[in-house]
Amino acid sequence: MAVERERFYECEVKRLRVRAAGGYEPFWKVKPITVALEDNDTEFRCKDCHGVVKVFKRRSEEGLATHIEHKLKSDSEYCSAGMYFLKATDGRQPRLSPSPVR
Repeated sequence: MAVERERFYECEVKRLRVRAAGGYEPFWKVKPITVALEDNDTEFRCKDCHGVVKVFKRRSEEGLATHIEHKLKSDSEYCSAGMYFLKATDGRQPRLSPSPVR
């Protein structure tokens, strides 16, 4: 029996922008994961719950497309796009991760 896994193709990446007062400030930008990897971005988080994610890169043409998954099941249980949240039948409400990536 195949294991069902969640797959996301967009995430938030940490970028820097110039402040009006000088210097740089970090901000989060939504990007497709393939574009983020092409741009050599290194910090990722879920765009819905801000939780920690794991990147899975495509290794061959027959393999799965490049995607991300939640690292923590607890994030997936309460993320509006999470597999466990979508399968839940107890009427739970989505929320941000208890340990968001900052």
